[in-house]
Amino acid sequence: MAMQKKSLIFTRGWISAAGSRPRPSLLDCMIQKQRILVSKVVIWIGALSPGVWLLFGLFLNWLGPNPIETLTHITGMTTLVLLLVTLSVTPLRRVTGWNGLIRIRRPLGLFSFFYALIHFNIWFVFDQVFNWRWMVEDIIERPYITVGFSAFLILIPLALTSTKRWMRRLGTGWTKLHSGIYFAAILGVIHYYWLVKADVRLPLLLGFFLSVLLLYRVPGWLKRRRRAVMRSELADP
Repeated sequence: MAMQKKSLIFTRGWISAAGSRPRPSLLDCMIQKQRILVSKVVIWIGALSPGVWLLFGLFLNWLGPNPIETLTHITGMTTLVLLLVTLSVTPLRRVTGWNGLIRIRRPLGLFSFFYALIHFNIWFVFDQVFNWRWMVEDIIERPYITVGFSAFLILIPLALTSTKRWMRRLGTGWTKLHSGIYFAAILGVIHYYWLVKADVRLPLLLGFFLSVLLLYRVPGWLKRRRRAVMRSELADP
């Protein structure tokens, strides 16, 4: 009888130890929150710095002989860089094991849309002079504007549905919709490459970085595809 009790206690303890995960301590939770807070502060400072610099540049005449061109270039470049940084969050989270990084992906994406919106408005206000007809003609006639405007259109629904409420409402469709960020980034790189024409080193560098981020996701996409095929085969009678 004593041996049975010992065996029962030992079995229960073994099952409990193997089947449960240790809860994070209060100190670990505090460290996690501090890391997230510091990361968000760094993101806000880093993401707003180009806009603040451009704003001061307008008033202090820092933007050179063609300030509109400088505004257009800096806002477009900032949009593209922030898109690539947004796409870097998931690989960094998997490499470092820090799941809290996922919380900075949304503000990064919103900041990229913020600069894309400014970039579009600079072009529409100063280049097209609020003329919708000129804008449509420019989009149709100039390929680099066509792909740039297409990238901007893709980012609009992503920004509008970035909240948790929309995530719950759309369900699995939310993930499919927000995979459009890959196409927006690709179109953004093409837009920049076609715009530069002469010195294409920087757009090629950004394109290489984007290629690495996309290739990193290929095994995961293939794995999910195989699972979807297996589920469909099992579902068929």
